[in-house]
Amino acid sequence: QVQLVESGGGLVQAGGSLRLSCSASGSIFSIDVWGWYRQAPGKQRELVATITSGGNTNYADSVKGRFTISRDNAQNTVYLEMNSLKPEDTAVYYCTAEIRRIGFRPDDYWGQGTQVTVST
Repeated sequence: QVQLVESGGGLVQAGGSLRLSCSASGSIFSIDVWGWYRQAPGKQRELVATITSGGNTNYADSVKGRFTISRDNAQNTVYLEMNSLKPEDTAVYYCTAEIRRIGFRPDDYWGQGTQVTVST
C-alpha cells in the first residue's frame, strides 16, 4: 500500500507565495518521477511541473519562472514553491508519483488534492 498526502494549500493574495508538500508512505522501493497537476473549476486537469529522480525538471509555460519543484529523496517528499501567484493559479493541486515497489511493476499514485485560492 502506498499513500500520498499533500499539505500547504490555502488562501493567498495575488503576488503572494505558497509552498505545497507531498509525502509518500508505504512499501516504497523508489520514486522515479514526481509531478504536480492542477484542476480549476470547469477545466481539465493540467500538468504544472515534474521532477525526475535525477533532478531534471519540467514546467508548464504558465508557471515557468514563478514555480519551483524540488524533491527530498530521503524523505520521499516533493515540494512546489509557488511565487508571484495569480488569480488564474486558483485550482486544486494534486501530486503524483511513479513508484516502484519490490515485486511490482512501477505504478502511478495520486494524492487527494489541496486547494489553492489566489484572491485579487
